[in-house]
Order: sequence, then C-alpha cells, then structure tokens
Amino acid sequence: MSPREKASAWRSPALPVGPDVPVWAPQAARVSLHLPVTDEVVPMRPREGGWWVSPRSLPTGTDYAYRLDDGDDLPDPRTAWQPHGVHGPSRVFDASQLRWTDNHWRGRDLLGAVIYELHAGTFTPEGTLDSAVQRLDHLAALGVDIIELMPVAGFPGRAGWGYDGVDLWAVHEAYGGPESLARFVDAAHNAGIGVCLDVVYNHLGPSGNYLGRFGPYFTEVHETPWGSAINYDQPGCEQVRAFIIDSALRWLTDFHIDALRLDAIHEIRDDADRATAVDPHPHLLAELSDAVGELSERLGRPLSLVAESDLNDAGVITPTHAEPPFRMPSLGMTAQWTDDVHHALHARITGESQGYYADFAAPQALSRVYEHAFLHDGSWSSFRGRNWGAPVPAGTDPRRFVVFDSDHDQVGNRATGDRPAASLSDDLLAAEAALILLSPFTPMLFMGEEWGTRRPFQFFTDHSETELAQAVTQGRRDEFASFGWDADEVPDPQDSSTVTASVLDWSEPLQPIHARMLSWYQDLIALRRRLGLGERGQWPSLQDTGDVVILTIPAGTGRADVELVVVASLMPAGGSGGTDLKALVPDADELDLALSWLGSSLEGSVLRAGDTAVLTRRP
Repeated sequence: MSPREKASAWRSPALPVGPDVPVWAPQAARVSLHLPVTDEVVPMRPREGGWWVSPRSLPTGTDYAYRLDDGDDLPDPRTAWQPHGVHGPSRVFDASQLRWTDNHWRGRDLLGAVIYELHAGTFTPEGTLDSAVQRLDHLAALGVDIIELMPVAGFPGRAGWGYDGVDLWAVHEAYGGPESLARFVDAAHNAGIGVCLDVVYNHLGPSGNYLGRFGPYFTEVHETPWGSAINYDQPGCEQVRAFIIDSALRWLTDFHIDALRLDAIHEIRDDADRATAVDPHPHLLAELSDAVGELSERLGRPLSLVAESDLNDAGVITPTHAEPPFRMPSLGMTAQWTDDVHHALHARITGESQGYYADFAAPQALSRVYEHAFLHDGSWSSFRGRNWGAPVPAGTDPRRFVVFDSDHDQVGNRATGDRPAASLSDDLLAAEAALILLSPFTPMLFMGEEWGTRRPFQFFTDHSETELAQAVTQGRRDEFASFGWDADEVPDPQDSSTVTASVLDWSEPLQPIHARMLSWYQDLIALRRRLGLGERGQWPSLQDTGDVVILTIPAGTGRADVELVVVASLMPAGGSGGTDLKALVPDADELDLALSWLGSSLEGSVLRAGDTAVLTRRP
C-alpha cells in the first residue's frame, strides 16, 4: 500500500475472538450458551460495553449457539466455522492450530500484477477450495500473480455467487470451511501466487441474517439497493465498524490473505465525517486503509485493498492524509476497478450499444478511457441521466486501475451468462486479450477466459425458503423481460442445472482450438513481464482508425524501457485487403515484431484482417 504520513495503529473496541466466545449484545438482558451436543445451557457473564463471555473456555470443535433473553438459538456473528449452514450452530475454531509452510512468502504487490478472478464453486467440478489447489499449476504456467476469490464468507445453501453472505467471518462450508481456505492460500503462496479475497461490507443477504437481533448493526437512515444499510455512522456504530475492520484484518492475519477486493463501496453509507455528525470520525474505508497499512508494516509484506466503485472518483485511491480531489473522501485504497475500460472495449469489439453501453459506443470512447481511465469524468451519462464523475488527477499511476474484458458481473449479469467467446471470433478475442494484458493498467482475467471457453457463467442461488426462492427467480425474469427476453430463455437461478452449466470444463484447454488461445495468453503475459509493464506506470495513447486500434505505451523517462505498440485489426475477417502500418505508425521501420496472433511476420508492414501484432521500438 502507499506510504502514509500518519498510519496509526488500529485499536479495536471489541473483545478478541477466543475460546470464551465473546459476543456483543448490548440490548439483551440475558445471554446464554446452548451446547447442542449435550443440550447444556450455560449463562454468559456480562462485560463492559454490552459484551458477554462464557464462564468457561470451549474446546476447539465445540458446537455452540447463543440465546438472547431465552430466545431462539443464534449463530456467532464472528465465527470462522459454520459447519451446519447459516441457520445452525457455530463451531469453535482456533486459527493458531493451522499448519503453514509459506514462511518464505514475502507477499505480492497488486499494482501491475496479473489478477485471475475465480469462483470456487464452479472453477472445478468438485467445487471446493481443495480441488482448486489441483489447478494451481495451470495458473502458475499461465503467469498469474494474484488469484482473486469471489466471496467465500458463509452464505445460504450450497451454491451461490457469495454476494448474499451473512456469516462475514466464516468460510463457506460447501467450499471446505476455514481449514480448506488456509490450505489453498498456503499452496498458492508455494506456487508463487498471491491471494485476494472478495469481501462484501455494503449489505448482508436476506436469509440467515441475524445480526440485527444482537444489536444496532443496521440503520434505516440510509438505504441500499438491497434494503437497510449497515450502521457505520449512527448511534452504536463503533462496535459495528469494529466488526467489519476486525473481520478484514483477520483474513489478512489468520489466513495469510494478500489483498481484499471490496464490493460496491459506493453503497457503503458513512456520513459521520461530516461537520453535522454527532460523533465525527474518518470514513470507514479510510480507517480500514490506515489499519491495513499499519498491519502491512508490522508483517513486513505488502497488503492491498481494491475497491469496486462506479463513482468515477479518484478519491477512492487518494492517500488518507491527502485532500480529496472531488466529492469522495480520501479512502487510501490501493486500486479500484474501472468498468469504463471494459464498457468501451466491449462496445468497440461487439458493437453492443444498449443500456449503459450507449455512451461507450461513441467514436473515440476507447481512446478516452485508455488515456484517462474514465469516460464519464464530469461529462453527461445518458444511463444515469446526469453529469457523472471527475477527471483523474495528473500524475496518478495507471496501475491503480484494474481493467478486464470479462468478470463475474459483466458475464453473469447478462441474461444467459454468455461470455464474449460465445459470439466473438477467436481473432477478436485475441485482440481483446492483447489490449488488456499489454495495457499499463492492472489487468484481470476471469476464469476460463484464457482458453476461450464458451461455457456460460450464470447467476445462481440456493435458497431453501420457498417464497424467497420464487422471488429471486421471478425478479431475474422481470429484469430481462424489459430487454425482450422470454422468461423461458432466462436460466432459473434456483435450478441446479444453472450451476452445472457454469462449471468449467478442464478438458477444453487440451483441444487444439482452445490450446492455441491459451498459448496466446501465456505469451502475452510472458511479454508483459519481460517488458516490465507491471512496473512502468506510464499512461498510453490509443488511436482508433475504425479498422485498426493502435495502443502505444511509451518508454519510461530515463529508463531502458522500449516503446510498446499493440496493433489490432478489427477489419472483417476473410477480406483480401490490409492496412499499411507505415501510414499509421510513425517510423514503423524501427519496430520489431514481438508477437503475432496469425503467427507470422507482417507482410511488407501490412496488417491483415483479423490479426493482432505486438511490436517494440528499438531504442
């Protein structure tokens, strides 16, 4: 993370997790432990600040639940182990007993790294973290630096994306529970790969959400698209904020995680830093950033925070001690996802212009996002019906923006979960890959993309409550009906076949057509590493002629870097014509061919239809 002038140590007001299973329940008159194996009920002892502790330590592996004022059994909000699902009792877990072999690991800087997003439940047929370990050799050979796991916090049922999690400290049991996560991280580190964990701190799912029974975890003052907001700025918020920050730090310490991706931070409602606040304090994410920065210094390895934000505001990545450049407070995140790059590239390659793609289909939109990160930087957004965003301040490192041509949202939130490979030729897929992986940003791949899989990634859930299950299914159908989709064409999220259809087929990379694409991705990543693109921090220029896209990354000032030129022909395949490269690129004779999708050198500096060529300029 970026050095901070004032990185103060986090001092949690919460009692530490331990065998006396403390719980914060400030509104309860009595709290008891129920031990279901023996059916024993043990009164807990009150402590200052609304905390309760067990009168005796519970051995590791003991199942337990809380009863507030003699009510129903409730799971522990801070348990790491929830073996009976989100509605069942918790189990005592001792992280100090985990066995680690990664003492050599010194961490992985996220900036400029090649990130690989995967969903543990569909990455392999078994759908577990232990089975994912068996595919780490594939990711290492590909050249992946950091694996980004979609949320593993406990969520209802067996199958789901994880963004409706309710046990924010636990590891989903269907994936293997907490020990399996530790084994996965340990194996990844031994393979030279860091691990980023996707966490959701903007809302909880509707099923198994018991936090409101314990205390003021939610507030009606703010709303999110998913209902009541988590209470980060209203009375009682101190312990709620600690619940989240302590959870984040626990992933980084107990489970050796290297980075956290924070979902939809624009829906984290925290206004307590305003002058009108009763108890002003830093924004939750700024406080988290400082806590993680201090932890990174103490552990002696880089720790990163990546934000998903659609606000187009560089305050997200501005150091917490610096003045914010626009409306967003300075949050100190390491990097942020940049959907604008995806949208412009997708619209350019596919020709889609519906919905939020409309503005990105405009001429030169692709050039704009590559040279400035945001298309909407104070300009009119037709999708939102207002001016949106602000310019990225001069001097900002482009590696602070995570870019991709596929991710779980942009695939899974399509009606049928279809990937770009389902409709694009291999030539166009190759062009997309080159424009992402050889960009000056921090590139991210979505699982299976590297061999051009055409298997979809669909939206799926596993709710046991009939009314909720029906609501999810109907909501999905209604969402896409306005786009002209017939209800029968939209996969039912509750149908097990929707999950099955989304599982990767690991026989595909062995097939010649997929093996060729995989080799292309490997070559691109190897070239990225050889040229040191992950360390440069140089903004590019991009020229879009209509037939050809030319991405140029200059050599660093005072460095031995070479200039990189990526030329992608978007001319219709099958034509006999070509494009004179010399007419488009100054001093083209000084360019050396590094890679070509068509596998041969340029014919007299003429770029043929369907080709993507990667060239370097001799110093």
